[in-house]
Parts: sequence; structure tokens; C-alpha cells
Amino acid sequence: MRKLTWLSPILLAACATSQPAEIPVRGEVPGRICNAVGSEHFIGQPATSETGAAILHATHSATLRWAPPGYMMTMEFSPSRVTVRLDPGHKIVSINCG
Repeated sequence: MRKLTWLSPILLAACATSQPAEIPVRGEVPGRICNAVGSEHFIGQPATSETGAAILHATHSATLRWAPPGYMMTMEFSPSRVTVRLDPGHKIVSINCG
């Protein structure tokens, strides 16, 4: 019984709760969160590197993903990414975060 007495504090310490460390979401860039509000004026424009750079700047995103018709994309959400969907003529159809 004496052995359990000195072992109890050690066992209780192992069960103590601690604050979990923040683990960034895969693909997330700290400080860069996409916000597509107000990016509608890009719809209908051609998909060029200049337009892409302007979309990145306007949405405060870290990465841009072009999505032409029929393009397979992952479903994982990345808060720092903007996805730009294109029509067959490579004109912008929609702009979404994630």
C-alpha cells in the first residue's frame, strides 16, 4: 500500500489536462485567410497570370487554384486558398475560398 501512496501523484500528473498545441491545417499559411467578398468584378475576365495575381491580392489569399471544366480537385479545405473556376473559353465563372 505504501508503494501506491508515493506513486499516486505521478499517475495523477499523467492524467492532467493541458492546453493542446495549435496545429495548422494542411495548406494553411498563418496570417493569410481568403476573403472572396467583393471579387465579383473578376467574373467574365480571361484567366491570365495578371488576373490571378490581382485575385490573390484582392482576396488576401496565399495560393490560387485554377479550376478549368472537368478538372479534378481535392475536397480538403484550405482557408488560405482561393479557387477560381473557369468556363471552356478560360473565362472566370466563379471565385470561392477553400
